[in-house]
Amino acid sequence: MTTHFTRRGFIGAAVAAGTVPLLPLLSAGEALAAEPSPAPARARSRRASQTIDADLLEVTIPRLHALYDARKYTATQVTHWYLDRIAKYDRVYRSLLHVDVAGALATAAAQDAAAKAAGARFKRSALWGVPIVIKANTSVKGLVTSAGWSGYLIPGHELIAPADAPVVAKLKAAGAIILGQTNMPDFAASDTNISSAFGRTGNAYDPRFSPGGSSGGTVTAVTANFCVFGTGTDTSNSIRMPSGTSSVVGVLPTRGLTSIAGIHPLDWLVDNTGPIARDVTDAAIALDVMAGEDPRDFRTKGSAALAQPGPYSKFLRPDALTGKRFGVPAFMLGTAGGPNAARNALPLEPDARELFMHAVDGFRLAGATVVFDDALLTESFLELVRTIKTQPYTAEGVESFFRDFGPAEYHSPAEYARAVGSPLPFLRGAPASASRPIESDPAADATFWQPQRAALAAYEDTLKRFQLDGLVYPAAQMPPNDELLPLREGRRSGGPHSETGWVNPIGVPAIVVPGGFYASGLPFGIEVSGRRWKDGDLIGWAFAYEQATRYRKPPTLKDGR
Repeated sequence: MTTHFTRRGFIGAAVAAGTVPLLPLLSAGEALAAEPSPAPARARSRRASQTIDADLLEVTIPRLHALYDARKYTATQVTHWYLDRIAKYDRVYRSLLHVDVAGALATAAAQDAAAKAAGARFKRSALWGVPIVIKANTSVKGLVTSAGWSGYLIPGHELIAPADAPVVAKLKAAGAIILGQTNMPDFAASDTNISSAFGRTGNAYDPRFSPGGSSGGTVTAVTANFCVFGTGTDTSNSIRMPSGTSSVVGVLPTRGLTSIAGIHPLDWLVDNTGPIARDVTDAAIALDVMAGEDPRDFRTKGSAALAQPGPYSKFLRPDALTGKRFGVPAFMLGTAGGPNAARNALPLEPDARELFMHAVDGFRLAGATVVFDDALLTESFLELVRTIKTQPYTAEGVESFFRDFGPAEYHSPAEYARAVGSPLPFLRGAPASASRPIESDPAADATFWQPQRAALAAYEDTLKRFQLDGLVYPAAQMPPNDELLPLREGRRSGGPHSETGWVNPIGVPAIVVPGGFYASGLPFGIEVSGRRWKDGDLIGWAFAYEQATRYRKPPTLKDGR
């Protein structure tokens, strides 16, 4: 990938492997249990349950709001439905590290009361009554920002968020109901979704297999209908690759369109956040809410003027791909031992290549041209991206996070180490504190900005030279892997892996949409990237592809009770 800290090598041996489920798995089952009822009442209850199941399974935001407008359900009833579903199934899949039953029901009840009091004057906000989940590295006031690591869950020293991250504050203000926090690998530093805080998340299509990381908890919750949508974060593939494994839509916005303040960093100069949803329409609505300038994230400065004017829903046209041209990066198509095998890129496994070639036909079906050319983004581009250096500034992001979103007990890594008696594992071998902020470092241009400009120019020149609107490629170089089947060496497989980490350092937007299914029944995702600040165009292309192919189908879940 790039020479900034990669997720596969970031923590190394600093964090011991294992499961430390310090938070209770779930209290929703007990909290929501119903008293036995006579036979006629049970029959009525069963019919009502079947009706709400049919209405809410795979429900979209527009459809949910239509149900609210028809007064068919209250926000409290809808929230109960999702909590019941989590209690029934998530013991198998373990997508939610923490379920905030009391908080979710209190929010829903307050919304219902406000709607009733306003009567005919009531006007719903963009996400009113929409149950969502938040990735566990993103601050939610009053909850523990564990980032998947057991060290932030030490009794008496928990990293309890003093405030909401800006994107969470925006989601709450728009009316979203937060059901809980999703599991993730420690510090988001893995392509799997195994944490020391909560253990392993299984793929919703087959729990033996990996959903990928580090937003594997969110994609599993979304595809399993444990929520309407969720948030993810992405340092080198963490929204996109897991979205591909789980037949959902994952949006990596232009860097600076959404704020990363209040999100525990992995490598903050390339970290990003965006929505994960079951369809492009919901992703567009969520991105509208999450986007915006924030003084605590200097990369967002001026984004309102640079971004395409919203709402993003206006880009949702079935003909958005007509006449468009997309190229396939040559370095991503090499197969192991093949004539075009790349020396320094992950090989594309044959079954993934076969599905990709089939998925590309969907672009042609929707009116687009797809260009294959051995000169279209070769390995030299990948090498150029690897010259972008972020390591000198990694500690700066961690310092800023603790300063603004640390608990009362500690507001810096040094204070954390004194409080608990051991340092943060991912800072071992790195500077103890930021020696010079990137905004005032005279070496920053040579270290980060100029290499980034050069790599971005190479990307944009390729689009211009081949007369392309964007690029299209596999979201992962391999199918989801069976994590319960040990490798020959006795260790657990670390996949699935992608070769999409080049997107983050140059800051361009990308989106993953369902692209089909392997013979095993596990999903395949296809990814599209575009030009900076053209997120609306990208959403429109994804919508047109989705409408032309209709690949998504929900998983059949196993009852965990």
